[in-house]
Amino acid sequence: IMVWLRRTTHYLFIVVVAVNSTLLTINAGDYIFYTDWMWTSFVVFSVSQSTMLAVGAIYYMLFTGVPGTATYYATIMTIYTWVAKGAWFALGYPYDFIVVPIWIPSAMLLDLTYWATRRNKHAAIIIGGTLVGLSFPLFNMVNLLLVRDPLETAFKYPRPTLPAYMTPIEPQVGKFYNSPVALGSGASAVLTVPIAALGAKLNTWTYRWMAA
Repeated sequence: IMVWLRRTTHYLFIVVVAVNSTLLTINAGDYIFYTDWMWTSFVVFSVSQSTMLAVGAIYYMLFTGVPGTATYYATIMTIYTWVAKGAWFALGYPYDFIVVPIWIPSAMLLDLTYWATRRNKHAAIIIGGTLVGLSFPLFNMVNLLLVRDPLETAFKYPRPTLPAYMTPIEPQVGKFYNSPVALGSGASAVLTVPIAALGAKLNTWTYRWMAA
């Protein structure tokens, strides 16, 4: 019974992480509406989503020891987010209110690294984590290019929760944010590696708890 309970709790943890990823997406994923700050929001979105993907995907992948489970985890996140997108659309929000992130290709790179290095955990953390951080902003900017004009959508459906004193008067886009993909990739590549290491460390704690 204890073994069954521990395994059930473990898989429940995986589902909880995937759900939290979806909630984070809803909060950070509608950056398309921040017309004056969208480059800044894109960078923050890139860092938050790539690290969230890395910590859950590498935890799941190293726990099973099977390359491919990171992609499976990213697929779960994608399905949850599409369900959330449909729910917001049913409430009357525009279809593009939630932009579903492109997690799966980055997760595939993580799986590929783990497979190519013959299941080397440290290579998965360093190389795989770096590839996730580098690729995620690129895939998502390509995704944004396929979405209808962000400015048109934003002015048609303004955010009612933004207080007047927080509304920017003019676009705050400086030279530092002229390349949000480069900045997002650079920041994500640096931060995703230690977060991936945290995901790997969670495995150690899980194994100790299951063996207790």
